[in-house]
Amino acid sequence: MARTASYDREAALDAAMTLFWVKGYHATSLKDLEQALQMRPGSIYGAFQSKEALFRATLDRYGARMANDLETLLAGADSPIEALQSHLRSLAELHPAERPSTACMLVKSLLEVPDEAELRAVVLGHLDTVERLLAEALRRAQALGELPPGSDPDRIARRLQTYIFGLKIQAQRENDPERMRLLCADLADELGQLRRPQAASSAS
Repeated sequence: MARTASYDREAALDAAMTLFWVKGYHATSLKDLEQALQMRPGSIYGAFQSKEALFRATLDRYGARMANDLETLLAGADSPIEALQSHLRSLAELHPAERPSTACMLVKSLLEVPDEAELRAVVLGHLDTVERLLAEALRRAQALGELPPGSDPDRIARRLQTYIFGLKIQAQRENDPERMRLLCADLADELGQLRRPQAASSAS
């Protein structure tokens, strides 16, 4: 008769994700995982096979949440450009005390595992998903007449993704809320400047 799992998998993944997000993959020890997950080593390996497999599962969890948040933001937006501008401005509200780190877990992990091909591929896959969602939103903006026909949505998406991740890193070190607000506003305004004049005026 199969034994019923005596742990909450969702809670365990959240705890592991927080730990890896703060400490990183290599600095997280089995002892750290035991304490965070409140599980014995045998139970951890029985549930997740290996530290690397658990790390990959937390990357998938984090990446899926990021993609879902972005899809939700854009799904009902009449103006994709305005929705993306709103997202940039909202990053001024990031506070380190309210989360494990304001810096993106995917970016932190990418910097940590440059020589580990399989883990790097997992991280890059999630980053590619975010970039694809941004590009799809910008193509929709172009179809709606918000962006000029000659615009390159893929190129703009790469720049926008850099803005988003850069602002999350900046939030980790910025102590002046007004400076952070102005920086987010500046980048949101820069995105708005790409709009066709008639689209911008009709939205105002």
